[in-house]
Amino acid sequence: MTENVFTPTPASGTGTVPAPDHGGTAAPPARRTAVPDLTWLPPALLVLGLGLWGLSLPLIDIRTMDDYGLLDRLPAVFYGSLLVLTAGFLVSLRRAGTSPGWPLAHCVALLFALKAPPAVLYDSVRYPWASKHDAVVNTILGAGELRPNAALSGNMSAYDQWPGFFTLNAALVRTFGVESTAVYLNWAPIVLGLITLPVLVLIYRTFTEDWRLVWTAVWIFQLANWVGQDYLAPQGFAYVLHLTVLAVVLRHFVRPGSAGRLRDRAYLDPAASAVPPPTTPRQRAVCVLILAPLIVAINAAHQLTPVMLCAALFALTLTRRYRNYGLLVVAGLLMLAWDLTMGRPLFLETLGTLRESIGQLTENSRAGYAGQLTGPGPELAGRAGILMALAAVVLAGIAVLVRRRLTRSALPLLLVSIAPVPLFAVNDYGGEMLFRVYLFGLPGAAFFAAAALVPTAAGARRSRGGVARRRTAAVALPLVLVVLTAGFLPAYYGKETMYYTPPAETELVTRAIDQLPEGGLILATSGSFPQALHRYDQVEHWFFAEQELPENEKMLVDPARYLADRIPPGTTARVVLTRTQDVYTAGEGLLPPGGFAVLRTRLKASPLFTTVEEHPYGIVLSYTSAPARTPASSGGTP
Repeated sequence: MTENVFTPTPASGTGTVPAPDHGGTAAPPARRTAVPDLTWLPPALLVLGLGLWGLSLPLIDIRTMDDYGLLDRLPAVFYGSLLVLTAGFLVSLRRAGTSPGWPLAHCVALLFALKAPPAVLYDSVRYPWASKHDAVVNTILGAGELRPNAALSGNMSAYDQWPGFFTLNAALVRTFGVESTAVYLNWAPIVLGLITLPVLVLIYRTFTEDWRLVWTAVWIFQLANWVGQDYLAPQGFAYVLHLTVLAVVLRHFVRPGSAGRLRDRAYLDPAASAVPPPTTPRQRAVCVLILAPLIVAINAAHQLTPVMLCAALFALTLTRRYRNYGLLVVAGLLMLAWDLTMGRPLFLETLGTLRESIGQLTENSRAGYAGQLTGPGPELAGRAGILMALAAVVLAGIAVLVRRRLTRSALPLLLVSIAPVPLFAVNDYGGEMLFRVYLFGLPGAAFFAAAALVPTAAGARRSRGGVARRRTAAVALPLVLVVLTAGFLPAYYGKETMYYTPPAETELVTRAIDQLPEGGLILATSGSFPQALHRYDQVEHWFFAEQELPENEKMLVDPARYLADRIPPGTTARVVLTRTQDVYTAGEGLLPPGGFAVLRTRLKASPLFTTVEEHPYGIVLSYTSAPARTPASSGGTP
């Protein structure tokens, strides 16, 4: 049965191999007679997999998560559901050409199985830092205006300079009549994933007629998309628009006479699609007009995605097929127009930092503030992420080397995937560049990784080489999909202790900030805790541990004096230390082991700070001005 999954037939094949190529032996008809008997299996495995997944949810205790996050809280039946869904997907590939609905259904089921548990189980926002996006929407609704030139705490004015995503969500909150985006925030990965899926199919169908390859690429994309950039944030929204623009370009911007031998079926890989029909300059100009609003929306929503889009469009101009400078010029001008108007303050500030960051490849490719994950769960998550990225690159490299005819026809997709890499030489994007380059290169990497695993139609021939390739694929594809599933779980859920916050902690933080007068100062170790930027337009925020570890070790010697020397005179200030901050600063290596407990104990014991409220999940301290203070030695005001 496993071999049949990889044997293309008129019922499931690519539509690229004529019937005589399957040979005149009795073996192929014998295989085809078994196909109707298996039509019940994909839906049965789909229902069974979703049923097991549903049964597993009540068994997951999110409140007892420890070192390994959600990993050791997921019951065996949850892992079993993923295996059943994978088996159902593999069986559904057998008839992917005539029944693409079943691979699609399994891909949607995988999306829910992998990313819906937090949305179903959590009673608070996943990713504490996502609450700042809710705060931006609330501020826009309350103020009724944008203030791109205002000097807001925590550099939050950048969100008013790129407000597209937040104004959209403000409209959704008003339309649905909900209290805030927190009502639907945890469902963002599902919604964005469902929107991304058909866009990926359009891109992949541009380069292959083999539905097995299309759906396998989609499946791998979902497993490899562990970077956590699809939550309710401008990046996830702009990423979908970015892929949509590329899908239109790849399908409707082919220059006349540029395909050459790629229109010769004998020259193509058996699974390759013919080059899309060429378009005239007038048709491409109309497409530019259609795409311009999408490009404007990308620029209004996010700072980095327009750069990635321009890099991808430039890479496409390196091919004869898509050598269209008009759209690249329009995209570049729209980006500059936005950066020099609405985004001017942050844009100029970023330009000022390029002199220090340009060319610093090692520094720009670091991850996070400290770049040193600590603790069993974070360390496992870091290693799993690296291995997942390497697996995608290695598999894609194998396909590029082995399936050269497919690589020639799908060269534009390969170039688009490589296009973001040079940005490592420009900036570190706050420790996020590594994840963003991986994310923007992932669609192409997933396609070529699938091409390395799904055999060509030629593999069905009765030759020794064809049989060997088919048998290798029959083992390699299931094995790789299971391994990638095993890698996704620690990469995505290994740091979940940082991401889940008890509602009581959220309420504590909200009370503490609400009690501050306008112009007051809230201090915390990092911004990774719920409601960290609540009232960001009215109070100042200082996340004093978001700096290099040596400076934090110096701070821990006498944290009360360290903070007091840097609080402006006459400022009403409160320190909020929470369980989430403890987990985050330890996991990200911002503080040495036990450093957070030392910080809490010494601040609580200092006469410079008075305890306002204390619970197991957090403490609030009020700053009491000292009669004599030494001048700040460095750092100035926060």
